[in-house]
Amino acid sequence: MLPYKRSQRVSDLLRQEISEIVLNRIKDPRLGFITITEVELSDDLKTSHVYVSVLKKDKIAQTLKILNAAAGFIRHEAAKCVKLRQIPNIVFAEDKSIEYGMKIDGLLNEIKNEIKNKEKGEQ
Repeated sequence: MLPYKRSQRVSDLLRQEISEIVLNRIKDPRLGFITITEVELSDDLKTSHVYVSVLKKDKIAQTLKILNAAAGFIRHEAAKCVKLRQIPNIVFAEDKSIEYGMKIDGLLNEIKNEIKNKEKGEQ
């Protein structure tokens, strides 16, 4: 038996294909630097949530609007490369995991500094 579910394997393949399509085939000058970070696919393979990271945070709403408007085109192009009976519907969303990771890192640094300050105070 394979080590992970079919939906996970298909989502990895879709992430690669969608990244290539957004990078090379969408020619909208309003799109800045975009990274497709993850594709979550439902178990029935009908819906995919594509998480996007954008370099300029003030452009995230505009970028998501453009990508969601182009979702039909992206789905059509992905169907040419990915051999599935039905390509899932695509919904783009902002990836907040990087911000969350930075927040956790900041909290850990605060704790580390507090421990250092306590150790200096005890000596």
